[in-house]
Amino acid sequence: MCGICGIVGMVDESVLRRMADALQHRGPDDAGFYLQTDPADNRTQVGLGMRRLSIIDLTPTGHQPMSNEDGTIWIVFNGEIYNFRDLRADLEHKGHRFRSNTDTEVIVHLYEEMGQACVQVLRGMFAFAIWDAGRHSLLLARDRVGKKPLYYWHKSGILLFASEIKALLCHPAVSRSIDWQAFHHYMAFGYTPGDRSIFAEIAKLPPAHTATLHRGTLALQRYWTLPQGAPDSVGRISVHDAAVHIRHELREATRLRLESDVPLGVFLSGGIDSSAVVASMREVTSQRIATFSIGFGRSASSYDELPYARMVAQRFETDHHEEILEPNIEKLLPIVVRHFDEPFADSSALPTFIVAQATARHVKVALSGIGGDETFGGYPRYLGVKLSEQYGRLPHWLRILPSALHRFIPDSEASRNWGDWVRRFVAGADQPLPEQYIGWTRFFSEHDLTRMATSALQQQWETDVEAVHRAVFAARGYSDPMDGAFRIDLSTYLPDDLLVMADRMSMAHSLELRAPFCDHHVIEKSLGIPPAMKIRGFRLKSLLKTAFADVLPPQVLSHRKQGFMVPLGRWLRTDLRSLLEELLSPERVRARGLFAPDVVETLKREHLSGIRSHSDRLWTLMIAELWIRQYLDTGGLWTLR
Repeated sequence: MCGICGIVGMVDESVLRRMADALQHRGPDDAGFYLQTDPADNRTQVGLGMRRLSIIDLTPTGHQPMSNEDGTIWIVFNGEIYNFRDLRADLEHKGHRFRSNTDTEVIVHLYEEMGQACVQVLRGMFAFAIWDAGRHSLLLARDRVGKKPLYYWHKSGILLFASEIKALLCHPAVSRSIDWQAFHHYMAFGYTPGDRSIFAEIAKLPPAHTATLHRGTLALQRYWTLPQGAPDSVGRISVHDAAVHIRHELREATRLRLESDVPLGVFLSGGIDSSAVVASMREVTSQRIATFSIGFGRSASSYDELPYARMVAQRFETDHHEEILEPNIEKLLPIVVRHFDEPFADSSALPTFIVAQATARHVKVALSGIGGDETFGGYPRYLGVKLSEQYGRLPHWLRILPSALHRFIPDSEASRNWGDWVRRFVAGADQPLPEQYIGWTRFFSEHDLTRMATSALQQQWETDVEAVHRAVFAARGYSDPMDGAFRIDLSTYLPDDLLVMADRMSMAHSLELRAPFCDHHVIEKSLGIPPAMKIRGFRLKSLLKTAFADVLPPQVLSHRKQGFMVPLGRWLRTDLRSLLEELLSPERVRARGLFAPDVVETLKREHLSGIRSHSDRLWTLMIAELWIRQYLDTGGLWTLR
């Protein structure tokens, strides 16, 4: 795992080095640079930089940037290619000669054979840049699901790229002006969209895309999409055969991810996904397995899965480590915000940061169960999709009853807030799918934002933030809207929230994170299985549980999903109350010119009094304020007024 950066155009070597230094946390083991000078005017026109976290081939031969034999092709690469040994054998058969044992060099020779089509045969997580001196072109590429990040800035004949925004901000030409459409998306979902950043001039290379710079023109091309949904009439396999197939795919994906020249471990939450990863590891290796878990103690027992993690650790005889999450959140928050570079409101970033910190004390690589919910149906909102179809068939007079009673269901501070769930379900019950489902995933609805955003802010918003969601839902198969819901999450929430969080919080501690459930073979296999088989009746992940029923403890298989969450609602009423009041004081909200102070005060009052839970909404506003302070207040108090 590494941090990469580069400049094509007018290169200032000191700026390039500052860009690489900004990524040191991603690669503390080594640094390297490549500079190409134009002989006509003796000016440096191309610069590649990298910071390396050594995982495979720890010798100096793994140093980057790396070239082919004659030095005409140069690469900087972040990630891991899990099938690189097979690819290398094929390339050697074709006459290519290797100087290292790295997967990086495999990509170089693969590019010589296939050009930009080389990405089609790579199995792994990656973001890389290849400078082809012969063609005078740059190729940028990112893996299919978006596990590794890549940002770029292209203006005035210069292209900059980097693993993180903070490196691009080192260049004096890069503006910090806001992309208001990305901010709109953030306020709706808690994260920015897959192709834009919070900064107007900085874009993300989307997952499953390449970008080629040639003669000043940058052209993006998609090379992979989720497989098209199957018709309902497609021949179906039995539950037993489907379970065998997914167990095999996950075992193979896990086996590939054990390739490492340094110790590795597993994030073990105690849920079915991470437990299945541990079980798969034990099936393919007899070596030591280190597992790492965090809990919240008795004060937040509904969020705590440590007892189940211990069962799995004992079952597979792992070297188990536990941490109780009792950090100084107020002190930790600015650090977390700084690692994202953008406003990011998923509060699960806090436990992810802590467990990565604990894990990095022992290993340099960890496997995770991220992606299991999206591939095999783990979110309670999927049951909402199933229930909504039945609810819609009820006579109108029967549907009035829940609408009248939902206001009497109290909110809860437990990990399952039934009051909020029922209110959100009933509020969107008359909407068609996918709008109803998308509404459940939003922190603020458009109606909410219209009430809260100032007129000055609303004038900046133009983009329909739900367009991508509706487009991927339309490709659903099996005549089942649940398949559409899976596709929405695989295309948006997984790459733009969960994988961003996993990358930034692990790399903050120079820890490489690998996710077997995000292997594109596993995803393709999962979408080839009817949703009704993955969720039988109202039992979430029933097929995945069937696949591992013979090896996992029964208690792990039967206990309800808790998720990697924190007791945010309680914290905002107690430990974080003073921070909440300070960040969202009426004076500060008014000075920013983004939101109506009276609406924000209503959210605070209702939450603090226990009338309603607004923890996610308040957290979204708090993170936005913290981000503005770090990134926009550099020249004084930033305001839209």
